[in-house]
Amino acid sequence: MSASPPAHSLPVTDQLGRRIVLPYPPQRIVSLVPSQTELLFDLGLGARVVGVTKFCVHPAAARQQAAVIGGTKQFDFAKIHALQPDLLIGNKEENYQAGIAELAQRYPVWVSDIADLPAALAMIEEIGALTGVAAPAATLATTIDQAFAALPALGPPIPAAYFIWRRPYMVAAGGTFIDDMLRRAGFANVFGALGRYPEVSPEQLQAAAPTRIFLSSEPYPFKEKHLAEFQAICPAARVQVVDGELFSWYGSRLLQSAAYFSKLAKSYF
Repeated sequence: MSASPPAHSLPVTDQLGRRIVLPYPPQRIVSLVPSQTELLFDLGLGARVVGVTKFCVHPAAARQQAAVIGGTKQFDFAKIHALQPDLLIGNKEENYQAGIAELAQRYPVWVSDIADLPAALAMIEEIGALTGVAAPAATLATTIDQAFAALPALGPPIPAAYFIWRRPYMVAAGGTFIDDMLRRAGFANVFGALGRYPEVSPEQLQAAAPTRIFLSSEPYPFKEKHLAEFQAICPAARVQVVDGELFSWYGSRLLQSAAYFSKLAKSYF
């Protein structure tokens, strides 16, 4: 996509209800979130992305052609200032409030807040609108929405636990995007009554008695070698490593999620 000079200023409201004004269309974008970095590239905006985090692994070219400005919770402010961005795109959960507040004193910072699929689809469309690619963003959101709507109902929800960390054990519980993905995939989160990302004990896991135990490939890099550890706690459960990106990345990677979830649920029957 060829860059063109900003035509005017655009006032927008982000998903936290914050009002910001940015040059439209923005030409120097810093993305503070891996899934939203991938979205920007998939919307054809890669040439305008001048900064990304060290965790922005998709697409592979992102960290090669853009400057790496630190992590999602530890920004390198000097590097960001040197880039002279006219828009930064962050997320309430993945970034840290103090860092966002400091950046917002100097630049337009648009922040997403995503706990379910509708919020993710809204984010895709809103980012498309504020970057000047509203039509392809709307098409992308519609395609993802239709794929999820087509997921078949396979029977009563399957009790499941979704682990994101080891030592201590931590799970994705109620109010998280992962919890919404589990539900749409046909699973009932056995820790859904708990909030966000709680620690759980082996005894709590035994008492919850999930039929399926999912070990996410991120943020903790669970591997096949960890299966026996959980199998010993819940001998009757099926334990498996799952692709954490397809459960927790809320940008264009969702194009792959519905098909993955369908296979995951069907493998139980």
